[in-house]
Amino acid sequence: MPVNYPLHIDLFAIIILMGVVQGYFLAIFFLFTPKGNKIAHRYLGLFLFALSTCTVEVLLSYTNYMFKILAWVDFAEPLNFVLAPLTYLYLRTFISERFSWKQLLHFAPFVFYLVSMSIYIYPLPDTFKYNSYLDAYHPDLPFIKIEVVEWGWFCKIRDHVNDFMFVQMVIYVVVGFIELKKQFQKVGLSIFSKENSSLSWCRTQWLSFASIVLLFLIVKRTFPSDLGDHILSAHITFIIYAISFSVIRQSDFFKLGEEAKPIKKYEKSTLTEEIQDQTLERLEVLMRKEKLFLREDFSLPFLAKKLGVSPHHLSQILNESLGQSFFDYAAQWRIVEAQRLLVSLENQHIKIEEIAEMVGYNSKSAFNTAFKKIVGQTPSQYRKEEK
Repeated sequence: MPVNYPLHIDLFAIIILMGVVQGYFLAIFFLFTPKGNKIAHRYLGLFLFALSTCTVEVLLSYTNYMFKILAWVDFAEPLNFVLAPLTYLYLRTFISERFSWKQLLHFAPFVFYLVSMSIYIYPLPDTFKYNSYLDAYHPDLPFIKIEVVEWGWFCKIRDHVNDFMFVQMVIYVVVGFIELKKQFQKVGLSIFSKENSSLSWCRTQWLSFASIVLLFLIVKRTFPSDLGDHILSAHITFIIYAISFSVIRQSDFFKLGEEAKPIKKYEKSTLTEEIQDQTLERLEVLMRKEKLFLREDFSLPFLAKKLGVSPHHLSQILNESLGQSFFDYAAQWRIVEAQRLLVSLENQHIKIEEIAEMVGYNSKSAFNTAFKKIVGQTPSQYRKEEK
């Protein structure tokens, strides 16, 4: 006969429940916020939603509530295969603000596993799921004798699901690190630098996911079955609240009533006013005559080398003299060039997507976002009105 254990509520259960509630709240916030980098926000929202849903399954199992809803056993298992891709895609789109339909290929393992679970596991009766739950969380209890079901190839895959998940997560952690390092190098900074707030934020999120992967390995190697998942879920709760704290800390609410204060970001810089003025003059000439911003290898280190200054000094010049980051400065020149191309009579037959590529954008959505931010109109609206 099936055993129905009483509910098990302790400090871990409360902590995990707090993480679930806050995780869903934060997921909704990022999925539906109209401000900022919407593409990246959607990926982060989906990541938090998937993470919270996986944690729900752990909570139900840890508290023994799963005995009351056996149909839900392993319901969130396929979602484990979206966590790593969503983290990586969040980092990429947060930096580039570009979306490509090819990014959806990252979710192929999730789709495959979800379809397989829907065919072989989800339709099974509660007696099978009862034994599956006991095997994971109560291996000391007697199983119900049932007819053996052959799942074939999927059974062999599922027996090693934790191994597949770990390999996938490690791959994405490594690829994410390479992407981050490349972006830091692109702006002439060390990966440990705190100077670029956007890249620092990405680095923090990468470290958070890397810590989950490391703890996942430790827990799975220390505890049999899923008996240590509550420790992993408690750690995830900490990460969710850390993200929440970061979002609150950056809220404009806390800036209300504050008087503008001078920022002495480059207080220790050796850059002189004379070098700054000379560099600005040469920069203007280079950008107008040579249109360096159209080159594929256009970057802060490349431009600094052309001007004969360090990337750090060039970043200081752009920030202090023009009030722009390098990315904003490059975007402004590219959009100005795009405006010229859009209204040029000889380019009327050229599609907007082609013009976007001509000025350095590989994604039409990223081009539209940048264009509207600077001009106040979409490229199609601008071309129509300026005809």
